[in-house]
Amino acid sequence: MPRVAYSKQDRERIRTELMSVGLELMAKQGIQHTTMEQIYKKVGISRTFFYSFFPTKEDLVIETLYWQQPKIIEVVQQLMADPALSWREAVKKFLHDCCYGEESGIAVMTIEEQQQLFRRMSGQSYQVFRQKQQRLFGDILESFGIRADVQRVNLFTNLSLTAMVIRRALPDTLPLFVPEAAEETIDFQLNMIVDALEKMKAES
Repeated sequence: MPRVAYSKQDRERIRTELMSVGLELMAKQGIQHTTMEQIYKKVGISRTFFYSFFPTKEDLVIETLYWQQPKIIEVVQQLMADPALSWREAVKKFLHDCCYGEESGIAVMTIEEQQQLFRRMSGQSYQVFRQKQQRLFGDILESFGIRADVQRVNLFTNLSLTAMVIRRALPDTLPLFVPEAAEETIDFQLNMIVDALEKMKAES
């Protein structure tokens, strides 16, 4: 007979497992191509039970992106503490891992995914998302040893997301770009971002 009652601890464990599996699938195959069915079947729960945790896909996506944030900071701190890497190498590797999230397990939204999520957000949830995003990028800068004032955080956010979005957009969303030069383009962008961060660090 199926279980009819779950303890609070059981529900917390299942909720965490749903986000963990969701993150794994979203990083590997993209948010658009990850279905709720894939997630709840892999966790081993029913569709009905799944929706008692996350009423919509957007709810799961947003909570999973929030859940991912401390893990991203852990990755940054590990890279910065790696004696085999220079400061510049550690920063660039982190940015590279974000751009190639399917290889590193970091979920990054495409242009289409950002638009879809934004359309379904309330004004309040959008503001919360922006605040959490700003805090994340500020914490990343601080981990790099850079003073995270608002102007720097905003610039770093846009520079980083531009590289990630362009990498995910080639060639389908940006068909007039040259796909054969995609990797060189991203590498150039990352070097320019690291140059800008190095300058910020010297000014901190």
